[in-house]
Amino acid sequence: MAHPALHLWRLLRWGRTLARHGALTGIERDPNTPAPVRRLARIARFGARVPQVPRYADAFQAIGPAAIKLGQTLATRPDLVGEEAANDLLRLQDALPPLPFPVIRDRIRASLGRPLEALFQSIDEVPVGAASIAQVHRAVTTDGRHVAIKVLRPGIETEFAKAIDTYEWAAAQVEAMGGEASRLRPRLVIETFKRWTARELDLRREAASASELAENMEAEPLYRIPAIDWQRTTGKVLTLEWIDGIKLSDREALLAAGYDTHALAETLVHAFLRQAISDGFFHADMHQGNLFALPGGRIAAIDFGIMGRIDRRARVWLAEILYGLITGNYQRVAEIHFEAGYVPPHHNVAEFATALRAVGEPMRGLPVKEMSVGGMLDGLFNITRDFDMQTQPHLLLLQKTMVMVEGVARGLDPEINLWETSGPFVGEWIRTELGPEAKLADRLVLDVRTLLRLPELVRNIERQFPAPGGAPPAPPLKEIERIRVIGGWRYIVVALLAAAVSAAVTVWMLG
Repeated sequence: MAHPALHLWRLLRWGRTLARHGALTGIERDPNTPAPVRRLARIARFGARVPQVPRYADAFQAIGPAAIKLGQTLATRPDLVGEEAANDLLRLQDALPPLPFPVIRDRIRASLGRPLEALFQSIDEVPVGAASIAQVHRAVTTDGRHVAIKVLRPGIETEFAKAIDTYEWAAAQVEAMGGEASRLRPRLVIETFKRWTARELDLRREAASASELAENMEAEPLYRIPAIDWQRTTGKVLTLEWIDGIKLSDREALLAAGYDTHALAETLVHAFLRQAISDGFFHADMHQGNLFALPGGRIAAIDFGIMGRIDRRARVWLAEILYGLITGNYQRVAEIHFEAGYVPPHHNVAEFATALRAVGEPMRGLPVKEMSVGGMLDGLFNITRDFDMQTQPHLLLLQKTMVMVEGVARGLDPEINLWETSGPFVGEWIRTELGPEAKLADRLVLDVRTLLRLPELVRNIERQFPAPGGAPPAPPLKEIERIRVIGGWRYIVVALLAAAVSAAVTVWMLG
């Protein structure tokens, strides 16, 4: 951990750049900004020529690679940086001038530990893309396969480590000031950012994410993940199958090639829902530049540095929230927020349901092309402060991804309605996961797991509560094992009978 003086110097230097782009104006004017932060912002902008219209994305772009990634993270947090800043940060272009090919060639050779001629027939010296963390070159392997090689920029790990160190220090200072700053949990924001960058700075983890997503998406044959070349992949070099398709951003080219853009949009939405709700592991960077149309109406995705993960309990809550908003069941959506702990228990469920209705009902009467999942989610976040809701990073990342998916789908088919496309999938998943059969199966699994713990539980009780009158003479070891095994099975038989009766009663009640 660097000295606080060094952190302050970095913050003032970065703040100076932000001030020159007008990006500190909102911080100074926001009444919820802690006084020490407001003073630091004023010092940073002292003597600077501040434009009337803030240019947040340009400011982060000027600071450097780590700031670009931080800006992309903050774009998911309109509650933290404000709607205007969040929207502007969405246009951050993660692009930098490419490094000379000799530098990249040496990086590949040193990382793979073998002469390039033994691994590749050829490597294009002109990169197909150069971002803040890595750049990508097209190549052909010695066995004739066309691949993409992603190479980390030299020294990027050290640069990010220094920046994150200061981000963590600054977030801790701000959160300790209490009030609104504490509710927004800036330390958790930076921790989430740190986890994202850890995956992006270790290309083996990105490769593993792509591999896991490919396995999960076998049920969606129209959604494809490029294969990883593990023999040519390390922490600093990632080699994967080359994808030759049309970017989903080029609608005119898609129409000229004969693609059904409505079908492509539905495929994209279904793929996202399967990732987020069915599997709980989703591609969180699904913008148009990372998605390609392939022959046969398929979609291929690339760039798996940012991935989201939510557990089953959170997925159940999410599915019920979405379905409740789709069907207008605001009372159930409010109850789920309280059950999940998103809203503190001292608030009133009925009041929260009314606030949700104020968000949802205006959307329900709109024409199909004017309804927006992103707009409704923005409305949800606007009421978080009134009900003291702490931020949930996994849901914020999911919200950002849903807005991305909706934007890409609308670009393909302006008439598509994400509500109508999502409703049947979400409803079926809820019936499968929360219906009577699922509840009975969950109960049986829980009972079996409980039964398996009974023998150890009995042994623990015997150890904690020995027979009165002092410890008896130690019997032979085999005698102890035999007695305990017989005793354990006696408990299991009794418990199995009890579980059978419980299951019978449950089936009778459901019937």
